[in-house]
Amino acid sequence: MISASNICLAYGKRTIFKNVNIKFTPGNCYGLIGANGAGKSTFLKILAGDIDADKGEVSIGKGLRLAVLRQDQFAFDEETVFNTVVMGHERLYSVMTEREAIYSKGEFTEEDGVRSGELEAEFSEMNGYEVESEAAVLLNGLGIPEELRHKKMKELEGGEKVRVLLAQALFGNPDVLLLDEPTNNLDLKSIKWLEEFLGRFQNTVIVVSHDRHFLNQACTHISDIDFGTIRTYVGNYDFWYEASQLVLKQKQDANKKASDKASELKEFIARFSSNASKAKQATSRKKLLDKIDIEALPTSSRKYPFVVFKPERPCGDIILEIKGLSKSVDGVKVIDNLDLIVNKNDKIAFVGGNGVAKTTLLQILAEEIKPDSGSFRWGVTITNSYFPKENGSFFKSDLNLIEWLCQYPPHEGESFARGFLGRMLFSGDEATKKTSVLSGGEKVRCMLSRMMLSNANVLLFDEPTNHLDLESITALNNSLINFSEVILFTSHDHKFVSTIANRIVEFTPGGVIDRVMGFEEYLENTDINALREQMCNGEADLKL
Repeated sequence: MISASNICLAYGKRTIFKNVNIKFTPGNCYGLIGANGAGKSTFLKILAGDIDADKGEVSIGKGLRLAVLRQDQFAFDEETVFNTVVMGHERLYSVMTEREAIYSKGEFTEEDGVRSGELEAEFSEMNGYEVESEAAVLLNGLGIPEELRHKKMKELEGGEKVRVLLAQALFGNPDVLLLDEPTNNLDLKSIKWLEEFLGRFQNTVIVVSHDRHFLNQACTHISDIDFGTIRTYVGNYDFWYEASQLVLKQKQDANKKASDKASELKEFIARFSSNASKAKQATSRKKLLDKIDIEALPTSSRKYPFVVFKPERPCGDIILEIKGLSKSVDGVKVIDNLDLIVNKNDKIAFVGGNGVAKTTLLQILAEEIKPDSGSFRWGVTITNSYFPKENGSFFKSDLNLIEWLCQYPPHEGESFARGFLGRMLFSGDEATKKTSVLSGGEKVRCMLSRMMLSNANVLLFDEPTNHLDLESITALNNSLINFSEVILFTSHDHKFVSTIANRIVEFTPGGVIDRVMGFEEYLENTDINALREQMCNGEADLKL
């Protein structure tokens, strides 16, 4: 168990936390959520002891061990992968190294004998004889092959280092586990492994993540940072989101009859209680859910942008035809003789580990670059709008937001632009700030605004959820689910892909796999997994 009492923290005049009191208990996984800048990572650092609060204290049970997912990829460069993992349990690693030093001596003194006996006893108590097997299980699960385990960390790629540091945090069954964005740089197989690992984990987990699928699969509780404090709710992220939206709707609808309201609440709880049947600690969670009073949930200060794409006209019969398309980037062929026909109502997710191939294809279709060979043809009824992964070129001018948006059709003037920006959370003076000072998330909201104004019937997205907070991701996600025409997109967000796509096109070293089906069905299809292994030279793990 770990608890925080009367935690206060301010940066200048800005209050981050005010008298936060919270307790995290064993057997539960807590998803720590909040708007960008709310202090999620900061609170984890306070719990870890990396930074001090202005006031208050953090308490952890006597003798309990806390482990943290470290973000410094260079801190262990001179250590082997195996040693780096074991260093997650500092005392065990210390005992192990001292024990090995004694046994490696040429002459064994009486004093060494006494000390080795003490070390052996402590080593055994900490399950030291299981070190190698436990480390191997963790590294296997996270996709680190055996041939890398005795290499130094500095020899690994950045993504591999992140996985080793995650194994380090998980090693040795810590009593309290703090994870900040643990799914970064993991393939889908490794993420699933981590979800299952945390599902079996009997101690306390506190995690910060923008991966809603991961939060839904792993978390038993959501701890929401809002109004400078933290409130904890039973259930996963989807439960928290839908509950908060229901509260908001009901508080806005003052004329709703009490009987109707009670019935709606009852139905809502029942639905989520039944969904808990597949989750960890299903019985206890269901009992807790059954007791929840939705009305007791406070209205959130969080705001969701108004993201709605309205096509001016429906797509005709011919959408897009690609024939023999090839393109090399820096001398490497990333698209090789691609044939693809896009049909009405297609929502195609381009997946696979080769991000360059996916981005290059969208750039070609948006006519930003030309293919080396082959051709593509848009139908005469088609208007497309493109969201690039890199948007810096759109914000080089010194315009304010109103002026920036007025550059793009339909050119309906300042008052229209101000109103539109307000719905995208740029209200009041925010609408007159210079584009040169925008954050990454603000730039994305601007790009989405530009796309909405186009009224296109084909939308091209290259990683649109990058830099967005959970609220904006959710708003965009819901909008694209409801979009009636064609979408071609890439995303690292599992839930985003699984809830939008009805067709999957995967880039592999051996060619393209193209299937008309949802993403979850695609992942579970044994024939596709076998085909991927064949086309990827024995590698069957899929990356978004």
